Amino acid sequence: MEPAALEITTLIDRVKKAELPPKLAEMVLVRLNQLSKLTASPSFLPEFDRMEKYIDWIAVLPWNKRTQDTLDLENAKKILELHHYGLADIKTRVLEYMSVMKLKQEKGESADIYRAPILCFVGLVGTGKTTIAYSIAEALGRPIARIPFGGMGDPLDLRGQSRMHPEAEPGKIIKALRDTQSRNPVILLDEIDRVTEQGRSSIMGVLVELLDPKQNHAFSDHYIDFPFDLSEALFIATANNTTSIATAVMDRLEPIGMPSYTDQEKIVIGQKYILPAAMKASGLPDGTLAIDDDVWANIVRPLGYDGGIRTLERNIDGVVRKVARMIVEGTAKSAHLTSANVKEFLPT
Repeated sequence: MEPAALEITTLIDRVKKAELPPKLAEMVLVRLNQLSKLTASPSFLPEFDRMEKYIDWIAVLPWNKRTQDTLDLENAKKILELHHYGLADIKTRVLEYMSVMKLKQEKGESADIYRAPILCFVGLVGTGKTTIAYSIAEALGRPIARIPFGGMGDPLDLRGQSRMHPEAEPGKIIKALRDTQSRNPVILLDEIDRVTEQGRSSIMGVLVELLDPKQNHAFSDHYIDFPFDLSEALFIATANNTTSIATAVMDRLEPIGMPSYTDQEKIVIGQKYILPAAMKASGLPDGTLAIDDDVWANIVRPLGYDGGIRTLERNIDGVVRKVARMIVEGTAKSAHLTSANVKEFLPT
């Protein structure tokens, strides 16, 4: 058998073994059969490369793979408390949302779960919008994929390019499905208000299709060029504000305001959550870094007000890195931050 014919046969075997929708498999096999008759043509190699890349994509998509939901409210409470300080109202809303999902599942109305309004967390940078979405995914036992919208200016980023383009590839939605290997993941649409002005209307049009259960059961990516059922995916959105989000998109969202943190709340978050995590990430052993209570105000607000915790995270990371360097260079075995020396450790 000629090398070209052997390669075609290999692709045919891959298609037959992959768990593809029957119509899609049939279409691809017809195209491969046509391609097998063009092995002597100059166009064979580029067309073969295109088909091979296409089959690589469709073969790894989770056409029939689902993740079993874990609708255990007690476990969800523990996860929310473990990762988030305060936010009592937000946690209550999330648990209520999960309660409705559980009741509908028990009544055999699982399909209605996905027709519920899409949660959209709205608040300043650093108030926990993204992390609470990850906590919801963890509580449900579903994989999560994040799609950042900041600076996005082309709807093809979401919907993919036609295979006629040399460097074509699927959009971010299909990539999210590939990465999670589930047809019912949590898909985080992060900062949907931060798309560019030029692409805003067309991107909002794609969002309407994604978030509408009457349309998303047959989502069409230009590259895959075959409907994918997104009706079981759980979409969660975040935004800094909603003024630039299209009305048609807002109609499909349930906005939940994320409050800013007080300085005292930030101190607790820094002590209980951020500092232990930063020390673990940097390899600092327990007991190598102590911070006096009266120093935390300087760490929380060294320059001015910040409604979120990004500045706090940067400051703690900077302190931890300096202590790590001191230990590695042998200039100290531990560090103790006081009001007298705190400025030496804070990032400039």
